[in-house]
Amino acid sequence: METASLGRLVADQFAPETTYLNTASCGLLPRRATAAVKELADALASGRRDGSGDFEAVEAARTGFARLAGVAADRVATGSSVAVHVGLIAASLPAGAEVVAPEGEFSSVVSPFAVRGDLRMRYVPLERLAEEVRPGTALVALSAVQSADGRVADLGAVREAAAAHGARTLLDTTQSAGWLPLDAGAYDYTVTGGFKFLLGPRGTSFLTVTEEAQRTLPAVFAAWVASDDPWNSTYGPVGRLAATARRYDEPPAFLSYHAAEHSLALLGEIGIDAVHAHVTGLAARFRAGLAGLGHRAVQGESAIVAVPGLGGRVAELARAGVVVSDRAGTLRAAFHLYNTEADADRALDVLAR
Repeated sequence: METASLGRLVADQFAPETTYLNTASCGLLPRRATAAVKELADALASGRRDGSGDFEAVEAARTGFARLAGVAADRVATGSSVAVHVGLIAASLPAGAEVVAPEGEFSSVVSPFAVRGDLRMRYVPLERLAEEVRPGTALVALSAVQSADGRVADLGAVREAAAAHGARTLLDTTQSAGWLPLDAGAYDYTVTGGFKFLLGPRGTSFLTVTEEAQRTLPAVFAAWVASDDPWNSTYGPVGRLAATARRYDEPPAFLSYHAAEHSLALLGEIGIDAVHAHVTGLAARFRAGLAGLGHRAVQGESAIVAVPGLGGRVAELARAGVVVSDRAGTLRAAFHLYNTEADADRALDVLAR
C-alpha cells in the first residue's frame, strides 16, 4: 500500500490521544473493531438476539489470520490465550522429552512445559539456539521476536537445526504477527495472542498445526465446538472431532472475536509488507536518535526498540504523554501502523531533556 493511502486509512481508523508506543503490551483497536464490539454488547444487553455472538465472526477471524500466516484456514485453531495452546502441546510430549528454549523466553511459552515436572527443560542464549539443538531434542520452543527486548530470532537456522535432529518446532508470533511476514506452515506449531500487533482485544489467540503434527497432538481440551458437527454435539461426549485443526478450538469469547474479525481484515487490506516497511523505518529512526543522545539500543531490524538502563524514565515519558513500557530496567518502545515520525521524535525530545 502506498504511504499516502496508508496514512488515510490509519487516520480513518485510529485516534490515539497519546504518543502511543506500547503495542508490545497492547495494540490499539481500530474504529471498525470497537464498533462491532459495541453493537454486540448493546444487542446482548437488550435481549434482542439469540445467543451470545456469531460463529461467522470467528470464522472470518480464522480466515483473516490464516491469510496473514500463509496457511489454509483449516490449519488454524481459535482460542483465548497462548498459554492454553502451549499447554495442549506440552500435554502431548512423553515424559523425559527435552524442550530447548531461549533464556528469558516469555513465560507462557515455557511454563506449561516446566510445570509438568517430568520434561527436561534446557535454556540457552537466543543467539546459540540453533547450535544447541541436538540428537534427542524433542521440541524447540521460542518467540519469533523476544518480548523483553525485541530481538528477532534466526528462524531459518532454528528450522534447519530442528529438521536435522528430528525435533519439532513451536513458534510464538505474538510480538511479530501483524508486522513481520510469517510462514506458519514452516513450523509444526505456531501460537499467537491477538491483542498486540494483530490489533484485537484479549480473548483472541490462534494455534496453527501442520497435518503431520496433528497426528500426535491430542485434543485435550475438546469441547462441543471441536466436533465435526458442533450443534449436534452439545450433550454427552463429543462423538467425532473435526478432522482439521478446528478440533483444538475453544469456545469463543464472542465480543473479542467480533472485534478481531475487523482488525485482521484491516491488516489484510494494508498488507504485512507495507506494515513491515513502515514500522521498521520508524524504529530505525528512533534508534538513530537514541544514539545521537548517547543511548545504545538493542540492535536489529525490529519494530520493538529496547534501551537498557532507561526503564526508569518511563514514568517521565508518561507524564509527557508518551506511552512506553519498562521491562526490568529496559525502556521498551514498539512501533505499529498508527505511529508516525512525529511519534518517534516526540519520545526523543522528552528523553533529550
